[in-house]
Amino acid sequence: MKDTFKHQGMRQQLVETLVKKGIKDQNVLAAIGKIPRHLFMDSGFIDHAYQDKAFPIAADQTISQPYTVAFQSELMEVKRGDKVLEIGTGSGYQTAVLLELGAKVFSIERQQELFKKTSKFLPKIGYRAKKLIFGDGYKGFEEEAPFKSIIVTAGAPFVPNPLLSQLEIGGRLVIPVGDAIQIMTLFIRKGPKEFEKHELGEFRFVPLLEDKN
Repeated sequence: MKDTFKHQGMRQQLVETLVKKGIKDQNVLAAIGKIPRHLFMDSGFIDHAYQDKAFPIAADQTISQPYTVAFQSELMEVKRGDKVLEIGTGSGYQTAVLLELGAKVFSIERQQELFKKTSKFLPKIGYRAKKLIFGDGYKGFEEEAPFKSIIVTAGAPFVPNPLLSQLEIGGRLVIPVGDAIQIMTLFIRKGPKEFEKHELGEFRFVPLLEDKN
């Protein structure tokens, strides 16, 4: 569980790569420059930790490409103290980015193996979400709604209505929508039934799983 000068140097190179790719939010860049991404990956992949690529983790899931994490985080426009819902905790890397940005994070994971692993791991390296939930992300987390922003970190074939309804007015939902290839989509809630929609290019995510139990 070491974070060396070498790792820190590699992170700075990663930050420079993200700047070249168009990420501008200094808080997001600072978070990515600070978080030891190599600790979120199996030790066999340490050399790849600071490349701008997605990599496999447990339960047939992936740790998202840093550019994707930065892009989604930037779209959320997180301010310190914002209440944020994350759908798909996964490795916890995106969760850590949101915590570095000062968000109060509620995060839902559908895969029990990942949920158990990440629930233990995040506090070990100093990241404490408000609540990690084992459950169905399609339903959101009604008891803590409304949220300032909601991020979905897996490909959704459609936009789940509960997520739209759990946004506060002015709140932002960032969700990759589609089957094989997803379109990164931003919804901004303008009123009780009014949403502004922006489509922001193609991405590839693992699918968002529904609770079949």
